[in-house]
Amino acid sequence: MMNVPLVLPEFLDRATLLYGNKEAVFCDKRVFTYQQLNDRVNQLSHGLRALGVEKGDRVAYLAPNTVEMLEGFYGVFQLGAVMVPLNVRLKPDDYLFILNHSESKILLVDQDLYQLIQPIKQKLATVKHIIVHYKDEQTLEIGYDQWLPEHSIAKFKRADLDENDISSLLYTSGTTGNPKGVMLTHRNNYLHALGTMHHLRVTDRDVYLHVLPMFHVNGWGAPFYYTANGAAHICLKKATPESIFKAIQDYKVSVVHMAPTVLNSLLQYYEIHNPVIEQDVRVVIAGSAPPPAFVSRVEKELGWEFIQVYGMTESSPLSLVSTIRSQLTHLCSEEQSRIKAKAGYPMIGSDVRVVNKNGEEVVHDGKQIGEVVTRSHGVMLGYWKNPEATMEAIRNGWLHTGDMGTVDQYGHIDIVDRKKDVIISGGENISSIEVEGALYEHPAVLEAAVIAIPHEKWGETPHAYVVLRENRQVSEAEIITFSRERLAHFKAVTGVTFVDELPKTASGKIQKVHLRDEYWKEKGKTGRYVN
Repeated sequence: MMNVPLVLPEFLDRATLLYGNKEAVFCDKRVFTYQQLNDRVNQLSHGLRALGVEKGDRVAYLAPNTVEMLEGFYGVFQLGAVMVPLNVRLKPDDYLFILNHSESKILLVDQDLYQLIQPIKQKLATVKHIIVHYKDEQTLEIGYDQWLPEHSIAKFKRADLDENDISSLLYTSGTTGNPKGVMLTHRNNYLHALGTMHHLRVTDRDVYLHVLPMFHVNGWGAPFYYTANGAAHICLKKATPESIFKAIQDYKVSVVHMAPTVLNSLLQYYEIHNPVIEQDVRVVIAGSAPPPAFVSRVEKELGWEFIQVYGMTESSPLSLVSTIRSQLTHLCSEEQSRIKAKAGYPMIGSDVRVVNKNGEEVVHDGKQIGEVVTRSHGVMLGYWKNPEATMEAIRNGWLHTGDMGTVDQYGHIDIVDRKKDVIISGGENISSIEVEGALYEHPAVLEAAVIAIPHEKWGETPHAYVVLRENRQVSEAEIITFSRERLAHFKAVTGVTFVDELPKTASGKIQKVHLRDEYWKEKGKTGRYVN
């Protein structure tokens, strides 16, 4: 009996077989069926082989959400090569480190991002060819639009793929030191896709809008499980509230993944413009847990189903989902919103627990705090060329996430903070997420982020960075009083800095490390404050 390996090209094979003539990918004003996408993937594979790409070679992509990025996954996989998607919001020196550390052989880059590569081009040690999507006449590189049609659409003779081969190398944003390359295998991504498509109820009737960047853990596996089910892909190069709503209206989008900050911006846009969305929409959110009132607004005002999920790059990424299980449907809507705002319960194939310093599970009382650990088919092979960091992250078969959480009576995990973001004031642990949730209830607050700052008496106290809504004014004293009215006094903020915007990653996650750096810069200190 021969086992069939779980390899990712099968997903596009299935879509081409069953949905070949379906309009599958919409990018700018271009439309491609699954058959046409498959033809382009074959051309890409033939082209990369002609450039000397072999099994195990790394092929890097620096691109927004486009058809070229989507087809890259499958074109690279057919060769048995490794996809290295790059964050579009890094600096040239970051790309230099990642491209050299990964020993990437080919770099495909969007013309709009090419200027980020130019300054470091001569220092690239292993990149043999640079191919530019949408190349202009001034750029002296291979033009993708001209290069791709030179190659055959004939079925590509694939490399001998094993499910334990590395399929993607994803570099985590390094808040301290250099980024680490997370090695995910075909098996990791394949089984993650099977579990996630079940929990998110993905079908061939879905129209998926790519708001979350595809470099962000492959846009949460969207190139895999939406393709496998023959869903339609809407590629959005620049995600603004206006462009997101327009795409949802124009293409009858049914599902979209995004960070909480992006969803927050959609709520603000909706308040002013009130766009009409006629179809049912599921919005999948990962990141800092939103306040329950936020969930209620999404479901009542927008009329969208809110699904909170939790994961990290090192686990492919999703492990938890917050949908309401059948035995909890009797709970009032307010209590259901509270549950939906939590990270959730384990997805199929994931064993997720919250443990104390001794490795024992915390009591399921929603109060006792421990570290979230997981073991699953999605847990990474390890960090590329970094065995020390791998051993630190994966201990006794469990991936230690660095997230602190509680477990409620229903078994739902609530992330209270990152280890490094927990504020310890007078010996009491304070969740910066809880404090932020209270601040979001203020009618003048658009966005809020809370960090720890040193305090002579208490060791640390919470300090808020706040973005106000347009044409709203409020004083620092008013915000402090507001937080004291809603929180235990030791949890209330002791200071407020008003800013025009908060620093964010490309996926919309607030970067508190930059706020800490900014705080110390203003205090005339050097170095980064670590909680």
